[in-house]
Order: sequence, then structure tokens, then C-alpha cells
Amino acid sequence: MKPLDPRLMRYAAAARRYIATTAVTGALTALLVVAQAWLISRAISPVITGNATLDTVTPTIAALAGVVTARALVLYVQESRAHRAATDVTVDLRRQVLRHAAALGPRWRAVHGADTATLLTRGLDDLEPYFTRYLPQLLLAATVTPATGLVLLAQDLPSAIAVACTIPLIPVFMILIGRLTQTHSEARLHTMERLGSQLLDLLAGLPTLKALGRQAGPARRVRELGRAYNATTMSTLRVAFLSGAVLEFITTLSVAIVAVEVGFRLLYGRMDLATGLLVIMITPEVYQPLRQVGFHFHASANGVAAADAVFTVLEQHVPVPGTRPAPDLRTARIEFERVSVAARGAWAPAGLTTTIRPGRVVALTGTSGAGKSTTAQLLLGLLPPDRGRVRVVAPDGAAMDLADISPASWWEQIAWVPQRPVIVPGTLLDNALGSEPGTSPAGPAPVPPPLEAAATATGFDEVLAALPDGWRTRVGQGGVGLSVGQRQRLALTRALADDAPLVLLDEPTAHLDAGSQARVLDAVCALRDAGRTVVVIAHRAALVALADDVVEVVSRPRPEAEPPGASPAAGMDELVFSGGDR
Repeated sequence: MKPLDPRLMRYAAAARRYIATTAVTGALTALLVVAQAWLISRAISPVITGNATLDTVTPTIAALAGVVTARALVLYVQESRAHRAATDVTVDLRRQVLRHAAALGPRWRAVHGADTATLLTRGLDDLEPYFTRYLPQLLLAATVTPATGLVLLAQDLPSAIAVACTIPLIPVFMILIGRLTQTHSEARLHTMERLGSQLLDLLAGLPTLKALGRQAGPARRVRELGRAYNATTMSTLRVAFLSGAVLEFITTLSVAIVAVEVGFRLLYGRMDLATGLLVIMITPEVYQPLRQVGFHFHASANGVAAADAVFTVLEQHVPVPGTRPAPDLRTARIEFERVSVAARGAWAPAGLTTTIRPGRVVALTGTSGAGKSTTAQLLLGLLPPDRGRVRVVAPDGAAMDLADISPASWWEQIAWVPQRPVIVPGTLLDNALGSEPGTSPAGPAPVPPPLEAAATATGFDEVLAALPDGWRTRVGQGGVGLSVGQRQRLALTRALADDAPLVLLDEPTAHLDAGSQARVLDAVCALRDAGRTVVVIAHRAALVALADDVVEVVSRPRPEAEPPGASPAAGMDELVFSGGDR
């Protein structure tokens, strides 16, 4: 990230307002610093030489008090705006990254989701020092340093020459040390993201590890990552402290050179006292902003690295959604034409060609990793194919590409039941109706008849009968309070009660016993009898036997040199088996 990265102003409106405010306060600070030094020199020198009276010094002291007060007010405005801007920019960037990550699709989130979560929580918190310390000093260096340098040049040419010869040393050392600090900060952020990703994976798999008695195994790896993070952080702090000492030494030495030569000229009467005092007070102000820029750069380097990572996410290309309304899926058919998706060095699926006709049960089969879940994502419009296309064909033969269809009009015709159904905290009725928690009838109001019929078809009515509050029973995040099979029945009940013409099921009989599986098969038959299209990812023979059409999804290796846009090899088309030909 550059000292003032233009991407920050492009993505965060609060940053633009803050920079404009800081530029104004920086210009005012430059004027007040010069005025303060001039007034102090004019108030003290007559007192020292004995030429002052109370009447002659009082106006100068009053003006000095006004300048000091004004400078305090400017500093207050700057500090308050800095903290507010840091909060606003952080919130704005988090919101944009969340929206962008959602638009990039599930495949991108599966790869980068954990790193992005760490970046948006702990990583962006380090952006505050950049706004509250580094950026104000950077703008002060662009205003106060030139203004004080011009005053020094006008008052004393030899001192201005001495400052001009020594001041380039500060940015040179800032660049040299800053490069090293940036490397350490990026390593620290990478270590923190890796630690966060592994911790999230550990928490997600902790119930399984606990069941297998392996919960203590990952502790050693977590300790190693923690030690690596501590070592990287301490390395960054060491560089920051050493660089601060170097900048302090250079600044102190430069000011001392000017002070010594001014002292000798005062001693030999070659400079008046007022000018000498002004030069001595102005000289540190020339170096101060540059020194603080270098010092606070290291304090904000972690936030700068995090912001750079945020911009990397925001610059990822997002496919432009379609705008055409979706055809009625009760009558339209969906065609896959030689569809392939690149994943982990393979095409999965590879050359998929099939037709999903309305009112039929279609089973997607194949080995693990063949691309069945990817096919479901293609059907949902969440993932674009790398090769081929997915078309929707109306009864009159008019066809349109799925990429050209508005996602909202497409999704409102689909009911999706994943392997792990989304169940939010609230009542069972809230989840079944898909309403916000607390918006469904809280009293004895009757449950909608379609929902009761769906519960009977899926066997969820048996679950409700065993619960004390029935539909008003409250569950936790992810369905805490229900078994895995009961959660699956709830999701199927929700899909059956919905009137979406296309129902997509991902392994609906997984984790179920024989009795529960029979109820799920009955629910699938009920969906078909209602004229709805059912696409199901299936492994169990009973579910495959129920299907009208069976599509075997296969994958094939993808050489690294083979570009995603190339034409797939012939002979890789999938086969559709219907009826008794399965």
C-alpha cells in the first residue's frame, strides 16, 4: 500500500471526507506553528535584552495565548475526526468485503472464507493507527514542513542550507527501514490468517474429534502457530523500535547542528536574538512531521497490510448478473451442454450434457469428487461454467442462457435443501415458514394447512408430537435441540410446503435410518405427484431407484497447461438413463 493509496479513497467515502478535513487542519497547523514561534521569539527577546515593558509585551502575549488556544482546538478537531474516520472506514470496508465475498460465490468462499473472516475481524482493527497517527502526520509533512522551511529560508539562509542538507536523510532511512517493516507486517498478517483459519476449522470439526477421542491432537499445531505469530509480532516490534531510534538520532543531530551554528553567530553578534530564537524554535518543527511519519508508519504497518489485503479481495472480478426474467420452471426444461468446471487439477464435472425435464425426479450420481455438488451450484446459478453452458428452454422452443437470467427471478422458483440445512435461532414455525424469528403467530393461531400436510408427508409430525410446544418449540443456531435426522425432516417439510416448481436436494437420506429414509422417499414422491421437478444428489440405491432419470456425473484430470476456455475432449458427455433403461 502506498503512503496515501488512491484505492482507499475510491472504496471508502469516509476516507475522502477525512483527508479533506485533515488537509485543512494541516494548513491551519502550519500557520499556527509559524505564528507561535514568531510570537514567542518577539515576546522573549525584549525581556532578555532589557528593552521590554509590560505594555509592549502584553499584546504579544495575548496574541500568543490566542494562537495556542487555536492550535489546541485544531488538534482536538483533528483527533476526534481521526477516530471517527477510522471507525467509519473500517465498517465501510467490512461491509463491502462481505458483499463482494457473497457475490464471488461459494467456490471462492470455500477457498478464501477463513482468511477473509480473520482479515475482517482482527486484521482491520489494526487500521486505526493508520488514520489516527500516520495519515495526519503525512499531511502535516506536506504542509508544516514546507511552510516552516520557507520561514527558515526567509529568516536565516545558513540555517536553511544546513536543514536542506540533512533533511533528505530522514526519507532515505524511512524507505530503507519501511521496506523491512512492510515485509514483517505482511508475514505477521499471513501468520494470523493461517492461525485463524486453522482455529475455525478446528472449532467446526471439534464435535467429530471429540466423538473420536482426538480432541487433544490439534493442540500441538495450534501452539506452534501461536509461537510463530508471537515471533513474527516481536520481530515487527523490534524493527519498529530500532527504526524509531534511528530517526530520533538523525533528527536530534540535525537540530543540534543548526543550534550550534546559531549559538556561535549569536555569540559573535552576527545575528539578533529574536531571529536566533525563531530559527531555533522553527528548526525542530521542520523535522517533526517527517520524523513522526516514519515513527507512526511502523505503528500502522499492520493496518496498511490488512487494507492492502482488503483491496485485493475487492478487486476480484465478479460476474455480472443477468437481467432477463426467468421462464416458468413448471413447463420449461433445463439443458446442460458439454458443461465442465475446473477444480483442483481436474474437470468436475467434465463435459456434462443432460436435460432436466419438468415434473420428473432426476438423480445425480457419481463417485465422491466427481462434481455432483458443483452441478447443483451450476443449477442454482451460483457458479458459472468454465466450459459449455446451461440453458433454459421454454415450451415454445425459446432458449436463454442461465447467465442472462436475473438471479432473483431464478431463485424464487427453486427450493434448495443442502446436506446441512440452514436453521436459524427461533421457533420451528419461524424456520418452516422462512420468516424472521418472532414474526410467526406466537399464540394458538392455526398452522397453515399446507405446512401441516408437508409435515405429515415427511414424518415431521411425529417429531412435533414428541415436543412439548410443537411448532412453537425454540431451537438454537444450526438446529441445536434437534437431531441430524430431525433437522433434515424440517428442511424437507419447508421445501414441500413451498410452491417452488424446482426442488434441489443434496443427499436428503444421509444420516437417516431406514424408517426415516422411507419417509423422505415418500416426500420425494409427493413432490413429483404435485407436478414439481426434483433434482436430487443421491448415493443410496433406494433413492436412485425412485428417480425417473439418472445422470452419472464424472470427472477427468485437467493438465496444468490446459486452459479453462479450451474445448473439452470428445467422448466425455454424460449419459441420461430413463425409465427401465437405468
